[in-house]
Amino acid sequence: MSTADAKLDLARAKIADLVELFRTNEAAYKNPAYNETQTRREFIDPFFKALGWDIDNERGYALAYKDVIHEDAIKVGGMTKAPDYCFRIGGQRKFFVEAKKPSVTRKECT
Repeated sequence: MSTADAKLDLARAKIADLVELFRTNEAAYKNPAYNETQTRREFIDPFFKALGWDIDNERGYALAYKDVIHEDAIKVGGMTKAPDYCFRIGGQRKFFVEAKKPSVTRKECT
């Protein structure tokens, strides 16, 4: 097995563990008392770490080179927005993630 295959298998296992953890405790996680920060720390951060993103800047990169910027300020339609995560490669923005706690529905987000 190649190193890349081993990393992929490890990522799949970590993500499967997160899914199982959520399923096992779904009622507790969907309780409105379970907040967005808890969701980010317990599920979203580990998910992206499993995919190889340096969520916590463990490599110690300068701001210009970090993989992930938290609460990055961007202009959208003339207004400044701050998505929870800005994912970058080589300092270039690639995509954003706006986190919500599990009890929030998509209808509530629009």
